[in-house]
Amino acid sequence: MDRIRIKGGRQLKGDIRISGSKNATLPLMVAALLSDKKLVLHNVPRLADITTMIQLLSQHGVEIDAGTGENGHAHGTTLTLQTRRISSTTAPYDIVRKMRASVLVLGALLAREGAARVSLPGGCAIGARPVDLHIAGLRAMGAEIDIDGGYMVARAPKGLKGARYTFPKVSVGATENLMMAAALAKGTTVLDNAAREPEITDLAECLAKMGVPVSGIGTETLVIEGVEQLKAATHTVIPDRIETGTYAMAVAMTAGDVELVGARLDLMEAAAQSLRAAGVVLEKTNRGVHISRANGLHGVDVMTEPYPGFPTDLQAQMMALMTRAEGASMITETVFESRFMHVPELSRMGANVTIHHESALVRGVPKLRGADVMATDLRASVSLAIAALAAEGDTTLHRVYHLDRGYERLEDKLAACGADIERLKG
Repeated sequence: MDRIRIKGGRQLKGDIRISGSKNATLPLMVAALLSDKKLVLHNVPRLADITTMIQLLSQHGVEIDAGTGENGHAHGTTLTLQTRRISSTTAPYDIVRKMRASVLVLGALLAREGAARVSLPGGCAIGARPVDLHIAGLRAMGAEIDIDGGYMVARAPKGLKGARYTFPKVSVGATENLMMAAALAKGTTVLDNAAREPEITDLAECLAKMGVPVSGIGTETLVIEGVEQLKAATHTVIPDRIETGTYAMAVAMTAGDVELVGARLDLMEAAAQSLRAAGVVLEKTNRGVHISRANGLHGVDVMTEPYPGFPTDLQAQMMALMTRAEGASMITETVFESRFMHVPELSRMGANVTIHHESALVRGVPKLRGADVMATDLRASVSLAIAALAAEGDTTLHRVYHLDRGYERLEDKLAACGADIERLKG
C-alpha cells in the first residue's frame, strides 16, 4: 500500500486549482443510464471513485470515452457517456462494496428497465447509512423491492408512477436516486424535505438539460415531470466545495497565502463563516478564492448539519485545524455516527481531544508532533495530512487509498505550494 510522508513546518504559498466535485460527478454519471443519447460531462476529477463508477456503469452497458479537457475546459477530464441499451440490471457486490454512491444506479435502472438488482452498498466506515429511504421512496412510486442475499431486488413491470414523497429526514443519496427515477416515471413526482446540497442542484440542472422539467431547484421541494425519452446534453461539473474547504484549512494551518483557483465561495457559506470566526481570511477573486490568516487561530464551535449548514465532510478537517487554535472548540457531529475515528490518530500527534457522545472538545495545543498515523476513511485521512503540515518532524500517513477516493493529486498540489510531501510506493 502507498503511504504519504509529510515533514511539517512549511507555509503554503502559491496557487491550488480546485477539481470538479466528486459528489456531483458520481450521480451525473449515473444519469447516463436514463437515456440512449450522449451525455458529455466536463471538469470531471481524476479519482479512484470515478474509476469505480466507470467500471460499474460499463458493466451495465454504458459506453464511456474519457478525454482530456477540451473546448475551454482545460482542467479535469471530459467524459462522454452513452447507454444505447442496458446490458445488465445487476450491480454486483464486488464493485458496489468499494463505493456507497453505487446505490444510485437503483433508481435509474428501475426507471428505464423496470427491474434492478443492486448489492447493498459499501464505502467509508462511518456508521450506519441505511438505504431504507431509497427503498421507501421507490415503493411510493410503485416499485416492489425485496432484500435477498445482500441485494436489493426491485421490480416495476408496468413502469414507475409519479408520486408525492416526503423524506422523514434529509438524505442526499436518496434524493438523487428518486430524482433519477422520477425522470422516466409516468406523471409528476414531488419530493418534500429534499436535500438542498449544491450537488443536488447540479444534478437537477443536468436533468433539465436532458429534457426533464424540474422546478423548485435549490429548495426543499423538488417537482419533476416524467418524460418518455431524454435527449443529449453537455454539462460542466461544479467545483468541489469539500476540496475547497479542505485546502482553505490546510493553508490556514500553515499560516499560508494561497489562491484556490476555480473555487466558489457561494457553495460553502457555512464553512466560510466558521473559518472567518477562527481568524481565516477568505476573499473572492477573479480566479477563485484567496486564503490567508489574519492574526492567529481562534477556537470556534461547529455543528454539522445538512446543507446549508456546516458540512459533515469538513468536520474532521476543521477538528485538525482547531488542534492548533487558541482556546477550546466544541465540534458536534449530527449527520453520521462513528465519524470521530480520526481522533485517536490526531492524539498520536499530540492533539488534546475529548469525545463525549456526538461531541468532541478540542483544546488547542502549542505544537503537534509527527507520527505514524492511519487513515480510517476519506475525510479523516486528509485531516491527518492537515495536522501533519503544521507538526514538528515527519508524519507518515498509511492507507492513503482512502485519500485517493476523493482528492486528486493531493501531494502534487501541496508540493507545488511549498509543502515537503512525497508519496512512498508499496
